[in-house]
Amino acid sequence: MDRVRVFYDRTGNTLTVWFGEPQDEYIGEETGDEVILMKDRTGQVIGFEKLNFSEAAAAQLHVSFETVSA
Repeated sequence: MDRVRVFYDRTGNTLTVWFGEPQDEYIGEETGDEVILMKDRTGQVIGFEKLNFSEAAAAQLHVSFETVSA
């Protein structure tokens, strides 16, 4: 993973985070918690989208990342 891309859509109230390349998305899987996992053809998660995300939630958002050697 070289970079993480984060997009906030105020109109759609979504927060989208990509770990992989967006063009590699093959299928989206809804988790039931207003989160959609974007997966590539191998089933690996390459991103996620949080539905109904608002700026109020962003003020309390804490993000941390951990890398794992493959």
